[in-house]
Amino acid sequence: MKGRIHSLESFGTVDGPGTRFVVFVQGCPMRCAYCHNPDTWDMDGGTMMEPEEIIEQYEKNRPFYKDGGLTVTGGEPLMQVDFLIDLFTLAKEHDIHTCIDSSGIAYKENNTAFIQKLDKLMPLTDLVMLDIKHIDPEKHKELTSQPNDGILAFAKYLDQKQVPVWIRHVIVPGLTDDEKYLYQLGYFIGHLSNLKALDALPYHTMGEKKYESIGMEYKLHGVPAMDQKTLLVKKQAILDGIKAARKESEGSGN
Repeated sequence: MKGRIHSLESFGTVDGPGTRFVVFVQGCPMRCAYCHNPDTWDMDGGTMMEPEEIIEQYEKNRPFYKDGGLTVTGGEPLMQVDFLIDLFTLAKEHDIHTCIDSSGIAYKENNTAFIQKLDKLMPLTDLVMLDIKHIDPEKHKELTSQPNDGILAFAKYLDQKQVPVWIRHVIVPGLTDDEKYLYQLGYFIGHLSNLKALDALPYHTMGEKKYESIGMEYKLHGVPAMDQKTLLVKKQAILDGIKAARKESEGSGN
C-alpha cells in the first residue's frame, strides 16, 4: 500500500518524544485558519511512496533516533489508514517507536469499516498526539470549517483502547484563548485515563509568509502572536479543568 507523502523530515524534535523521523502525509479536510501547512490540504497531491522506502530512510540515521522514533503527521494521517497499518506493521518489525499526530477529523462513530481498520492500527501505535482545535462545536466550525463531535469521540475511542495520548491545543489571541472554553477543554480531557501530556502551543505568525508565497489569503492577518507569559496563564485554565475532572472522578470512585 503506497501513501501520498508531502515531505520527510530527518530530525524532528517537536513531534513526539526524542529525536524523530517525521513523515508529512498529503491531504486534509480541515481548513484551520492558522494552519501553517496549507500546501498539505490537496488530497491528490504529494509523492507516492512505499512503506519500505520510508523505513529504509529511517534506518540510514537510526542511531539518532534511539530515544525517539517515527512520527506521521500531515495533512491528516488517518485519511490514509491503510497505508498507516502497513507502515506501522513494518516499523514494529524494525522495533521502531510509532506516533500519529492527528486532528481526529477522519473518525466517524458509524463508519464500521474504518473503525475496524483503526482496531488493527492501534496495537501498532505507541502514541497519538491529538490536536483539539476548539472544545465548543460552533467555534470549532468557524475555526476549521469542520465539526468536532467526531474528534471528541476519537479521544474517547483512544481512551477505551488505552493508547497513550498527548493533547495539543494552539492558543490564538481572540480565537482560542477564552478561559471558559480552555477550562471546558481541560475538563473533557481530564476524564481521559490515557492522557500523558498537554501541549499548550502559542500561536505564531510564521505561516503568513507561506500563504503569500502560494497566493492564498491568510485569514488571521493582523492577529498578534501569543506571548509566553500569557500562554502560561491560559494553560493554567486547562490544567484547572483537568484537576476538576480528576477530582470528580476520584470522588465517584471511577
